[in-house]
Amino acid sequence: MSKFKLKVSSRLLRKKIRKQSFLNNKHCRFCSNSGQEQDIDYKNTNLLRSFLTERGKILPSRVSGNCFYHQRHLANEIKVARSMALLPFCPLHK
Repeated sequence: MSKFKLKVSSRLLRKKIRKQSFLNNKHCRFCSNSGQEQDIDYKNTNLLRSFLTERGKILPSRVSGNCFYHQRHLANEIKVARSMALLPFCPLHK
């Protein structure tokens, strides 16, 4: 039995390190119990606006860093706020 050592390219190593560094930085803002807890509510438009792009689209969880549960709850509350005219459906043009 001979043991073979596989050679891993430096490109793959850099890609793996880059991927791990992105995964460690993102934490759900609502799951962490540091200090104050923010409730996701359709009336809190300042909080909801921080999860919208300048075009009015909802930020995906890979960008915002939210967990699956809170991302879904956040999206539903944004949709409720839009239907009650607290948030715009599309961007405001001058």
